[in-house]
Amino acid sequence: MSKADRRTVLIYGCTNMPENTDFPKATYRYDPYRNYKFRLKWDGKYVAGISKVSALTRTTQVVTHRAGGDPATPRRMPGQSEYAAITLERGVTHDPAFEQWANKVWDYQNAETGDPAVSLKDFRKDIALEVYNEAGQRVIAYNIYRCWPSEFVALPELDANGNAVAISMLKLENEGWERDMSISEPGEPNFNLPASQ
Repeated sequence: MSKADRRTVLIYGCTNMPENTDFPKATYRYDPYRNYKFRLKWDGKYVAGISKVSALTRTTQVVTHRAGGDPATPRRMPGQSEYAAITLERGVTHDPAFEQWANKVWDYQNAETGDPAVSLKDFRKDIALEVYNEAGQRVIAYNIYRCWPSEFVALPELDANGNAVAISMLKLENEGWERDMSISEPGEPNFNLPASQ
């Protein structure tokens, strides 16, 4: 489609554009989802106030091999795959969810009294990361498996001259994630406000 045709569609609302396969139900939609509407859930409950989640990243190591009679360049094969740790950030509040989970990996009070310092039965959790569209409909979800906190920041650096929200941080090691394919593209809502008389 030419630039002029695209402009005609934008101005006059013509519907002769080619069908969009990125959004099978909302074929009129050309904008990808935004990164600012999401929720995180563990232990069956949404965790309040999370403002930032790092990227879900998987890296596969490259194994190189070359036999003596091969050409001068090595062969490249996939090796072990690793899932990067996920960092969660949220404003400091009275909700103890981050601290309670971090204390399951190592608890100062228990370690001092000789009690078990690690809650071996439940220090790992599966979590769900859900992404929402602009209308607040869940559109994508990922299940992240066998997570446990390897780093916890209870309070950030404090600054009497600062002007920022105090952020706590939880870094989660994990053993993999996959997209929840049971979440399908929703039908997008539409409305006219104010209603015509």
